[in-house]
Amino acid sequence: MALTLGQKAGWGLADLGVVVFVVVKQLLVLAFLTSYLGVPAGVAGAATTAVLVFDMITDPVIGYLSDRTESRHGRRAPWMGVGAVVMVAGMVGLFAVPAGLDGVAALPWVLGFFCLATVGFTMVAIPYGALAGEITGDAGERSQLMAWRMGFASVGILLGGALVPALAAAGGHARAALVVSPLILGAIWFSVWTIRDAPRHPAPVEIGPGQMLAHVLGNGPFMTLAALYGVMTLAIALITAGLPFAALYLITDTGDTFLSGAARSVSVLSLLFAAFTLGSTLSQPGWVLASARLGKLVALVLGVCFYILLLFALFAALPSVNVTAIAGLFVLAGMTNGAYQQIPWAMYPDLMDVTRARTGMAIEGGFSAIWLFCQKLANALAPGALGLILGSFGWRETTRGRVAQEPAALEALHVSVTLAPAAILGVAVLGLLALYRPRAARVLGRC
Repeated sequence: MALTLGQKAGWGLADLGVVVFVVVKQLLVLAFLTSYLGVPAGVAGAATTAVLVFDMITDPVIGYLSDRTESRHGRRAPWMGVGAVVMVAGMVGLFAVPAGLDGVAALPWVLGFFCLATVGFTMVAIPYGALAGEITGDAGERSQLMAWRMGFASVGILLGGALVPALAAAGGHARAALVVSPLILGAIWFSVWTIRDAPRHPAPVEIGPGQMLAHVLGNGPFMTLAALYGVMTLAIALITAGLPFAALYLITDTGDTFLSGAARSVSVLSLLFAAFTLGSTLSQPGWVLASARLGKLVALVLGVCFYILLLFALFAALPSVNVTAIAGLFVLAGMTNGAYQQIPWAMYPDLMDVTRARTGMAIEGGFSAIWLFCQKLANALAPGALGLILGSFGWRETTRGRVAQEPAALEALHVSVTLAPAAILGVAVLGLLALYRPRAARVLGRC
């Protein structure tokens, strides 16, 4: 039974809410700790990484429980509905630090609510990812689902990366989080409602966690793809974690370029995210077409290679006094990022089908848990790595938003958001061609 247009779009809508939170946690938490609470960069990076490592521990648990859940709304909807509330409550709380509490003394407050928010995120993200393998078994339809998802994700990137920093600058981080909370809740809840009649596997799976994990780990092509997607995510997360610092220290506009007025109005960071979002949104139909004509693997490798070229171009362009030129590069970067956003998410449900056909078990929650585990591991490592790098080169923390930095620290930042991610993406390309392609071809007969 084919999905309706409304079901495809409705399923994708949930990612708008999910991505707003993801971008906020990747983009603002580390900068909030170091630039507004005065926590040293190395300490802030280690603390943020610790929370994200804790977040990964919950993945297999939620995946296992969602596969075994029995309700009149199906296996996934209850988790998504409740998890959305937990996520936004934690997000608002982590920024609502009491007045007078700063420095290392503020860490218990921030980290406690950050942990709560990440648990809520897991409750939403793992069942949501599992639904991609449940509601359709058609490979082409899955690409269309991911195009809708990433289209809405691009809007989420814009809101999380452009609107939230602007709101935070105007009225504080807690108020900004509170303003976008109804949007997050509405997107997730409405998405659950729109797919209420979509095909799914309503019966819970009656196997133990060890057996479920063994089935997932035994799918070699899936595990290879999940690991390589984690490598790609590490590169993107490193860029995301460093971008607030780059917007402050590496882009000093002269004020006389085409987009200078926009940069002054909404901040350089918000403008760059808007440009990135525009490119990502425009690219989605193109990546669906490329996947259909070239195959998903070839289209993904092509997109990642273009991404590497864009990062070299950004390295050459930074530091810059021309915000318009940098925004143009970010439009192109968004187009290349569209392949990373869309195509792997359309590839891994095809591999879940292999295990379901072999065992007869619908354990999409288990697969979704491992997939997100690899992604979260990368997201956890990135802020810690960036904090360690910047701290080792003498990066100065502040409570005033910006402070003079040593040239060596600025150069470390410059490399960390351009050449280092490019090298990591290069490793991912080699892995896709040398490791994933032969393994996937043996079980799928295609890539």
